[in-house]
Amino acid sequence: MIAHEQIATVLDHPVYDTEGKKIGDAKHVFVDDATGRPAWVTVKTGLFGTSESFVPIKDASMVDDHLEVPYPKDRVKDAPHVDVDGGGHLDASEEQRLYEYYGIAWDEAWQRANQPGEAGWAHGTAGTTGAAGTAGMTGTAGLRDRDGDGLSNRDAGMARSDTSVGDDAMTRSEEQMHVGTERVETGRVRLRKYVVTEQVQQTVPVRHEEVRVEREPITDANREQALSGPEISEAEHEVTLHEERPVVETRTVPVERVGLRTDEVTEEETVTGQVRKEHIDVEADGVDDMAEDPDRRRGH
Repeated sequence: MIAHEQIATVLDHPVYDTEGKKIGDAKHVFVDDATGRPAWVTVKTGLFGTSESFVPIKDASMVDDHLEVPYPKDRVKDAPHVDVDGGGHLDASEEQRLYEYYGIAWDEAWQRANQPGEAGWAHGTAGTTGAAGTAGMTGTAGLRDRDGDGLSNRDAGMARSDTSVGDDAMTRSEEQMHVGTERVETGRVRLRKYVVTEQVQQTVPVRHEEVRVEREPITDANREQALSGPEISEAEHEVTLHEERPVVETRTVPVERVGLRTDEVTEEETVTGQVRKEHIDVEADGVDDMAEDPDRRRGH
């Protein structure tokens, strides 16, 4: 169970479910009006944390730097929507609807809180309600009312704040913009191999044989060979001619490998949004000279 003094360590820290999956970040802690004990935590979910879901904090625990709740992520994200910006107050009907969603018996839980003895933790709340009011005033937690009196967390905090800061103080709050990133698919690139036929020309040298008639006179060197045959006869001599012709054949050889690789490039992108801020003006009737605390003036 999360104690009141642990609220500061819960806010803006990650929230994980029973399977170790991150649900979102803790945004608000709602304390019980009667006891000042933390009862609910809202978790920012959805795109850029635009939605808030309520989770019971009774059985939650802080582990290292995050909060673990005993509920699966999908169940938390599908919890009934409650408008936490509508005054920051969780009334009885909204709380009962959340109790039913998470399977918590509303009547039994309230009876156990009010039973006699130390087990009834709702007894003796005069001191703890002041703590709850202070938490509401600092903006670290919202307030809920079991009687459904409709007080907002700011009004409830001011009504109980006389034990700490006095009736002349009010809380100034402002919204802060937190920008995150999400990974989306922007396109696809694929490799496709296909076959094309091209005309290729290449020049190669080719050789061929030609016949040339050679005549030589009879000399003393060749006379004997020339007179070796009959004096008068018929004869025939044949020569075979040759030539080279181009022969074309194709061979398949690997020439290169082509693949796809993604490179991650980081760029700066400016995001513009709107945030609301509260301002506090000082109005004085019939007062000419009024001193102002410089610390408060800096927070104006």
